[in-house]
Amino acid sequence: MSDNPVFTEKRPVERTLREIDFSELVKGKQFYPSPASWEDEVLYFLFLDRFSDGLESGGFASLDGMPVEGNDSGRTTLLFSPQTDAGTADRDAWFEAGRNWCGGTIAGMKDKLGYLKRLGITSVWVSPVFRQVTGSGDYHGYGIQNFLDVDPHFGTREELRDFVAAAHQSGIRVILDIIINHAGDVFAYEGNAQYTYQDGCEWPVQGYRRHSGDPGSLPFGRMDFENTDGAVWPVELQDESTWSKHGEIRNWDCFPEFLDGDFCTLKDVHLGDAPKDPALAWDLQRRIREFRPSNALRHLTEIYQFWIAYADIDGYRLDTVKHMEPGAVRYFATAVHEFAISAGKENFYIIGEITGGRSYAASILDSTGLDAALGINDIPDKLEFMVKGWRSPGNPDTDEQEGYFDLFRNSLLDNKHTRQWYGKHIVTMFDDHDQVGVRHKFRFAGDDFRSELLLPVVLGLNLASAGIPCIYYGTEQAFNGADHRRDDDSYSDVFLRECMFGGPFGSRQSVGRHFFNESHPVYRFIRDVTALRHDHIELRRGRQYLRQVSATGFDGDFYYPQPMNGQLHWIIAWSRIFAQRELLCAVNTDTDNGLTVFVVVDSSIHPPGSSMQCLYTTADDFQHHAVTVEARQGSSIRITVPAGGFVVYG
Repeated sequence: MSDNPVFTEKRPVERTLREIDFSELVKGKQFYPSPASWEDEVLYFLFLDRFSDGLESGGFASLDGMPVEGNDSGRTTLLFSPQTDAGTADRDAWFEAGRNWCGGTIAGMKDKLGYLKRLGITSVWVSPVFRQVTGSGDYHGYGIQNFLDVDPHFGTREELRDFVAAAHQSGIRVILDIIINHAGDVFAYEGNAQYTYQDGCEWPVQGYRRHSGDPGSLPFGRMDFENTDGAVWPVELQDESTWSKHGEIRNWDCFPEFLDGDFCTLKDVHLGDAPKDPALAWDLQRRIREFRPSNALRHLTEIYQFWIAYADIDGYRLDTVKHMEPGAVRYFATAVHEFAISAGKENFYIIGEITGGRSYAASILDSTGLDAALGINDIPDKLEFMVKGWRSPGNPDTDEQEGYFDLFRNSLLDNKHTRQWYGKHIVTMFDDHDQVGVRHKFRFAGDDFRSELLLPVVLGLNLASAGIPCIYYGTEQAFNGADHRRDDDSYSDVFLRECMFGGPFGSRQSVGRHFFNESHPVYRFIRDVTALRHDHIELRRGRQYLRQVSATGFDGDFYYPQPMNGQLHWIIAWSRIFAQRELLCAVNTDTDNGLTVFVVVDSSIHPPGSSMQCLYTTADDFQHHAVTVEARQGSSIRITVPAGGFVVYG
């Protein structure tokens, strides 16, 4: 592979799946291998329209480490200055801009591979790149009109393939966000009226839309048109049987409405047949056993096999798993895994967006063949609000699932026979683009200035505790998007989707200034901790134990930290143990005071009289130093954690 792989071949976008020659696509191609374990990866989720337009200069370097300066041709966007640029945009105009396309591109994303590599990112999760309904404002990418093409706002298929090749050359894998549950608003119901789900009624359809807002002026069936701007493509998906046609979901927890209804205006795809009796909703095995795949599901499966062959994709994040029959997910995952293995990707990962609790996620993973779960509702809540001092970290002395660390233990309760199961199959993150279930949405740092001071705490936990860590774009620049409206929560998710490249919707109510600042303290913190994680397998694959702490060090005065009067501003410590090696991590959720405590360690690995080295601390005067293990509560060490800080000993 060349140092700068570029694919110049441009082929017309297939109008039908029959035009795809898979044997030609894979012939002689050396596909990029899967990782040995996805636990070793650090994911970065970026919203393509909001990430980069390639016009930024200053503050960051190219892939080869050369500073990108303002005198570079065409680079007109300067680095954001909090002193002069924050709060300068008209808020109403700024918010309105955030509701529409802003201008991020695949070329801009490729331009920032050096920025991502130096941050310590090993896999980039990219929001959907596929062509959206013509004229729509679906900048988010979840309203697909052509499943075989890239949206022209983002670039071309060739640019996507070039980006993936360049990412691989940099040691970064690419995960695409994909959808099989629904397409965009590609057809109109009769009279272009809004229909809602009612007892499984199938509603009449006016026709396919030529573009967004069209009342359905195209025939509702297969079309032999040269112009592919309207309806849905490839042509196989134009069959009337592709669609459920039950109208919009109104009760998001009512079975089978949440399976068969339209996801707002996005049109539900009929993926197959399964029992619809609400009394059988709990019986996943029967629903899977009796599931029969539809032609639409077969076509969509082939489409996403195509993208693996065409662009050498390394994994998929599968959207809205809750809204699909488990049998459909199982069919899709099996076929995609087999295809990827045949191409040499032995560990192609499919990460499912599975809303709900831990046990439900485990059952869905087991029954469908998905590799990992994302969106478990306990994780962001318990991680964020533990750090902010409002939640318990957990208590290993009980079987209750009350705290964040409880999520990664007691796996036998879910019939998992290794306590490391959740670490291998759960993607952990504390910020995202949706925040499902939250009315007035805000990023981690968006609710209070103190929260920004806690970013090293929450990131230290995210990167050094169990699970596959994922960082949401902009966190490394302390983005603080928040919906502070009181009388309106419409489009609240816009505030989670500021532009890294500035444009009309930059973070901190700014315009025209970019945020690719490699000197930002949060960027540098993530860079340092991901490097530590890379060097120590304990932090990636180790067993995890919440540790008791003590202010006095007296035997019997050690305890698992718990909120007092509803608040916890104290030390939270945990160990990661792998092959008789222990690393002790600790965070301080008090942003005003550094704290010194005794922390229990494993006495068989670190007996009294032995020593442990400080490998990392957020203290400004950090120097490597050793501490002696003392005979307190078995074995313990005395550590100091800076205010709002993070330390690692080993």
